[in-house]
Amino acid sequence: MANPRPLLHGKRLLTWFLAAAVMIVMPMVFKQSFAISMMSQMGIAIIFALSYNMLLGQTGMLSFGHAVYFGLGAFFSVHALNGIGAGTFHWPVTLIPLIGGAAGLFFGVIFGYVTTKHSGTPFAMISLGIAEMVAACSLMFPTFFGGEGGISTDRAAGEPFMGITYGPGIQVYYLIAGWCFVSMVAMFALTQTPLGRMANAVRDNAERARFVGYNPTRIRYLMLMLSSFFAGIAGALAAMNYELVTAENVGVVASGNVLLMAFIGGVGHFFGPVIGAMLVTFIQSALSNYTLAWLLYFGLFFLVMILFAPGGIASLITLHKGAWEVSQVRRLIPSYIAAAIAGLVVLAGVVGLVEMIYQIETKAEQSGTGMSLFGITFDAATATPWIVSIGILIAGGLLLWAASRYVKSSWHAVAAVINARRSA
Repeated sequence: MANPRPLLHGKRLLTWFLAAAVMIVMPMVFKQSFAISMMSQMGIAIIFALSYNMLLGQTGMLSFGHAVYFGLGAFFSVHALNGIGAGTFHWPVTLIPLIGGAAGLFFGVIFGYVTTKHSGTPFAMISLGIAEMVAACSLMFPTFFGGEGGISTDRAAGEPFMGITYGPGIQVYYLIAGWCFVSMVAMFALTQTPLGRMANAVRDNAERARFVGYNPTRIRYLMLMLSSFFAGIAGALAAMNYELVTAENVGVVASGNVLLMAFIGGVGHFFGPVIGAMLVTFIQSALSNYTLAWLLYFGLFFLVMILFAPGGIASLITLHKGAWEVSQVRRLIPSYIAAAIAGLVVLAGVVGLVEMIYQIETKAEQSGTGMSLFGITFDAATATPWIVSIGILIAGGLLLWAASRYVKSSWHAVAAVINARRSA
């Protein structure tokens, strides 16, 4: 077996340095409060998605209840913050994520002991059952969970440290960015340890891992506990960012959301969930401000990704590694541009039809059937915009079909060059 590359070497150090630099510089470029808030949400989502990928991508455990550890970490953190504000609990606010992480780890030890005794579909169903059980408990114990209204807090409750109160959003962003960076490094380091590599072995073939002397159940248990710790850190940061934690934080919707992040980004690569977390957060934060149909668009996007890129965005990036090594990426660019234009035409047709349906079904009583889309004002109740949208959709579909053939022919030419270089 080839010796693994050292944890720290020049290329990796440069990558982490660039990641830290981007985190530091971004708020100086995008200074609007909306942008800073969205970047804070991205940082939380990155930790949460990477913790989930420790289960799914590294160990092969499909969980429908990972938000349990995220939410419980958030609830314990919000009570800790309220205790600090009341003077009954003394703890640095900067280190509140450790309380969330400890809470996530504690419940990971308890629930993981039950869930990791099985793998595959039984594990997924048990995790779903635990998620429903905890969600039900959130209404049974209103003193801890706050009932339907949840528990609110004040993140500026602690004593200021060097002028830092965590009241302004920019201070919370840098707190989240710091914890995000440390968590990313820690979770990547875990992938390079014997435990991380045996988790991969359990994912690929549990029986073979058992044959060489490792206990797959114990490895799954350890990985779930560690992923619960990082999910709890993400939950604590969410509690500080929103200053409110509700039962939704432990529900199956939150668990499904992190599952989508991991799948869209790509569970087979460490940086895949990072991409997915940033993209899904952007869609949820930005697109929801412009249209009521954003959930429909999000669902369509996820469907397209699963159908045409089941390995996620990260797999599309790594797909080009061979072409990049033989300097053939430029031969693919014209076909990609043609495909992008065709895709935009299809998207325009879909958006036109969806927005007209929403205008008629949800807004007609308040604002009538008149609407504006792409800078064009028209009446959705007339036939012309429907005919135009359907025509654009059909034309885009034909263009996309032609563009797909162009992409295939370009890839065949590039693949021939790659094979020739490798055989030379």
